[in-house]
Amino acid sequence: MKVVQPKPFTFGDGKRAVLLLHGFTGNTADVRMMARFLEGKGYTCHAPLYKGHGVPPEELVHTGPEDWWQDVMNGYQHLKEMGHEEIAIAGLSLGGVFSLKLGYTVPVKGIITMCAPMHIKSEEVMYDNVVDYARQYKKLEGKSPEQIEEEVAKFKETPMNTLKALQALIADVRHNVDMIYSPTFVVQSREDHMINTESANIIYNEVENDQKQIKWYEESGHVITLDKERDQLHEDVYQFLEQLDWQV
Repeated sequence: MKVVQPKPFTFGDGKRAVLLLHGFTGNTADVRMMARFLEGKGYTCHAPLYKGHGVPPEELVHTGPEDWWQDVMNGYQHLKEMGHEEIAIAGLSLGGVFSLKLGYTVPVKGIITMCAPMHIKSEEVMYDNVVDYARQYKKLEGKSPEQIEEEVAKFKETPMNTLKALQALIADVRHNVDMIYSPTFVVQSREDHMINTESANIIYNEVENDQKQIKWYEESGHVITLDKERDQLHEDVYQFLEQLDWQV
């Protein structure tokens, strides 16, 4: 079976723009429903796809944070080239980390972080996440359980330098959170077992802007954009965006 490759997308033609960023081992499908919701509210939404994502896992481990950051910057630039001077950023997990990095790198209208890590539980958790991604991807390809386990065993022999680089990126952004002066909305799931949820409080406490808020979602897991409270999340994100001091 052929896996349908996810792609970057741009929805809407509103004057207000939102850059939507997916997480590590995720893809643009993770932020697609939010984009459609915001498009319906008059926003233009663009979501880049990071290099090595949405493709066979063997390709993922040969890319790293520098590649993905370039994709994020290209996405931001794409909205600028469309004529948008004011851009808000919403990011899930690693996308939330990149949202914060954008916040002290380029002008942004507002920042929404969703389940964004400020420190990783352990490299082992990240490693297990990548192996799980490999297994799920091969299952989607329609491979037999025996073939999947054989390929996953081989995959595990690949050095995963990506994980060290990812930890370094998160540590660097964590160190610079107090350089962010844009309005910020921190979203965190209570049932998030992928990251240390104390990360949400770190972001909320250290962002240097009085226009900030934090909300805990009691019934959701790490990929909150696809979980049972997603409709509430959509509405909350929309309300936050509406409060920003847009010039258009």
